Amino acid sequence: MNRQQRNKLYDNQQRAFNQGTVEQINDQWIFFDEETEEANMLDDFHQQEMEIFRMNRWRRGILFESGKIRLGNEVIMLRDHDQVRIKKHLVYSLERLLEGINDDAFFQFVTTLNSLGFSIYDCIYCYNHLSFLSEEQRKDGVNFIVFDNQEQICNVQHHFFYFEKVNDRFEFTLNTGKRLIIEKMIS
Repeated sequence: MNRQQRNKLYDNQQRAFNQGTVEQINDQWIFFDEETEEANMLDDFHQQEMEIFRMNRWRRGILFESGKIRLGNEVIMLRDHDQVRIKKHLVYSLERLLEGINDDAFFQFVTTLNSLGFSIYDCIYCYNHLSFLSEEQRKDGVNFIVFDNQEQICNVQHHFFYFEKVNDRFEFTLNTGKRLIIEKMIS
């Protein structure tokens, strides 16, 4: 699995974007989040990836100036009440963890999480013990990750052992009591 395939899996996650509309008020662009009903200055998202709904499809670009989105070589000016989606950031420690595990473990973890109704963007807490062992030859321990999709909570324990063999074990526990364990071993 190359970087492009991983990015595609990131992009296909539910709740990967904050969606809403924009309005220009007193010469300032304001983003109104449709889920939380919060208003934020659009300048707070400067240089972030975002999508704008134009010509019946979402077009991806970067907010580079107030009211302007760069889509490749094209620049689009925002209009009042345009629908936009702003890409969410992953919790930093989860992002480092996902980058650090092998492709098979990554794919199994993300697809299992998705099958339970959660997205990697639902992460509210991640303790990445693996990041503290970067200099060690033998790495073993547990990472703790908590997800909240607004309907349920999912706690994941990632048990890892990386030495002569690579072993990743993910234990998913939902607040309903449902449990699921997946394990990936590579010799």
